[in-house]
Amino acid sequence: MTADPRAALDRLVAALEAHYNAVATRRSDDDPAVDDAYDVLADAYEVYEDALATRFGEVTPFYLAEDLDDEDEDDDGGDEDEDDDLDYDFEDELADVDDAAAPAGGPAR
Repeated sequence: MTADPRAALDRLVAALEAHYNAVATRRSDDDPAVDDAYDVLADAYEVYEDALATRFGEVTPFYLAEDLDDEDEDDDGGDEDEDDDLDYDFEDELADVDDAAAPAGGPAR
């Protein structure tokens, strides 16, 4: 049985809040409460994503890290440029904006 999307969303929001609280009150670098909250958050996200897909045919723009790792394992060593959208370079984008804003006679500054 698929979860109701609204109930799944409520669970996801609660999991986000619990994860934040665990991180904000972390007692050490390897605090098990943070790991547990992470796992609950990942599960809540997957339930929400599945409920959206089943009920409305929609998905979120997010991916779990393990999903990306699975895709890398499935890669047959082909074209490395397939993941360019995941490797967006904001510095290149900023350089393009600076170049566009520079006066025609020389560099801006």
